[in-house]
Order: sequence, then C-alpha cells, then structure tokens
Amino acid sequence: MKKLLDDPAEAVVDSLGGFGLAHADLVTVHLDPVHVTRASGPVPGKVGVVSGGGAGHEPLHAGFVGDGMLDAAVPGAVFTSPTPDQILPAIQASDSGAGVLTIVKNYTGDVLNFETAVELAQAEGLQVASVLVNDDVAVEDSLYTAGRRGVAGTVAVEKIAGAAAARGDSLDDVAAVAERVVRGVRSMGVALTACTVPHVGRPSFDLGEDEIEIGIGIHGEPGRHRIPMGPASDITRRLVDPVADDLALEPGERVLLLVNGMGGTPLSELYVVYGRARELLEERAVTVSRSLVGNYVTSLEMQGASVTVLRLDDELETLWDAPVHTAALHW
Repeated sequence: MKKLLDDPAEAVVDSLGGFGLAHADLVTVHLDPVHVTRASGPVPGKVGVVSGGGAGHEPLHAGFVGDGMLDAAVPGAVFTSPTPDQILPAIQASDSGAGVLTIVKNYTGDVLNFETAVELAQAEGLQVASVLVNDDVAVEDSLYTAGRRGVAGTVAVEKIAGAAAARGDSLDDVAAVAERVVRGVRSMGVALTACTVPHVGRPSFDLGEDEIEIGIGIHGEPGRHRIPMGPASDITRRLVDPVADDLALEPGERVLLLVNGMGGTPLSELYVVYGRARELLEERAVTVSRSLVGNYVTSLEMQGASVTVLRLDDELETLWDAPVHTAALHW
C-alpha cells in the first residue's frame, strides 16, 4: 500500500485537520466528537441542512459545507457510518429555530444511526426531518443496504435542498423539494480498479487486469456484471441506458448530467464519458441544460466513473443555479 499517510488508523482525523486549516473561512472542524460545521454558525431563521456518512468519498460530505448547501457534515471512519453521538451535535449546531433537514444515503448503518440521532434531537424539542437518497439503479440490494444505494445523486439533493433553505423555505418545503430531487435522480457507476482502505491495507475486491465492474457501489460492492474492458462509448452506454430507462425520460425533457469520478480517473477521461453520455441523451431528444463533471463522490483512489441524470423543471434549475460557496462546489 502506497498512500500519503502517517498512521492509517488516524487517516480521517489527519485529513480533516488539514481540511479545516485549508478552509477555515468556510468550516470549523470538531474532533470530539468528529463533525464539521459552517465557520459562521447557523443562519438565523434558516432551515439547517445536515448530511454525513463514511469517509473515503471526499469531497462528500464535508466539502459541501458552506453557503447555499450544507450547514454541517458528519464523517465516519472510512466506509463506515458516523455514530449517533457524532450526528446529534451536528444537528444541534445547525439549528437556528427553523428546524433541520438530514440527508441520508441509503446504507443500513447510516439510516439506523441518523434515525437514532434524529430521535434524540426530537426528544430535546428540535424540529428535524429526514430524506433518504437511493439513486443507484445498479442493484436493489447490496452488502450495505436494503433497497437502492445512495451515490452521486446525493450532490444534487444537497445542493438543491441547501438552496431552498437559503431562500427561506420552511422545513416542510425544504424536505419536499429534496424528495422531488430524490424521485427524479438516478445514477450508475463503473469500476476499472479497486481501492485500498487505509486500515485494511489491501484492495477491497479483486478485478482482473482486463476486467471492469458495471454497477459498482462506492464502497466496492459488486455491481450488475463483470465484463472485459472496452471503449468508452460502449461503457458509457451501459451506464446511461439503465439510468434513462429507469427515469422513463421522454423526448423534450431537460436534465442535469453529472459525470462523477471515483477518485483515480483523470478529468480528461471523465470529459470523454460526458461527451458520450450527452450524445446518448440527445439521441433520445432529451436536452442537457445543466452539467457537472469532476470528482464529487469518490471511492478513495478507485479508477472509474458514474453517470447521474436529474430530471429538471424551472424551479429545480433555479435552485441548482443559486449561489453556492463551499470548498468543493462554488458559483
């Protein structure tokens, strides 16, 4: 294992320490228990938005803390859910009296631990609602969850919910718009190589030199099928077609197209995938009106990519376009 680390057991804490120093204008990193909040604190009268999950997917979630997006993020150990005693103070720190929305990816540990933290917060009198993200069309069940996994579509949920909160929507309205995004977003990924969890020290799964895994999860879970490596156009079609079919996209609709890197794929290759994905959508007479390309929901150093499509309307476009200023997303 070759990684730029000191103690693999301290990888998350050491990384967060550097992240906090680099972005002290945006975030405050708390280490006991571990969570990340906006440096400016909660905005009076605004719904707080909180998310979290295992580390190893950076910049998700801490990289999205800031104006127009998250008020707090809760990272667990690598590929491991944060605990309720981490999540609760993040909820408390994000509450300004208007309530808090938690955005949870559909993994069993995340779901159970966020549910516990929300119940504890509600017992203290806080208003807290939750939204579950399950955008992965690859499999219905995996090693980590019952039902579909939450993957790169989480970025769209957090961005749009954060924008709704920033414009002054109520907790019920922020939760409702987040649910609309969940209903209209789908993703599918591919792995070219496995990743290595620092404290494990070996690849998380075996993949032959000439093999790729279609429908891989962000923790290295198995996908739909393992096939020989092929050209980008063929691989991209295997990602786009199931996503578009699952959404039942109709001619004339407009969408957001996100091509997300898994951590080890050059941006140049992600743009190749983006170009092919856009062509496939346009063949269906679907208009790509918004785009995002880059590493947003990664799996450590895994080589691979995912394609996410979100069905848009006027309101969702406006919320996507709304100003955002975080370490990983800003316009």
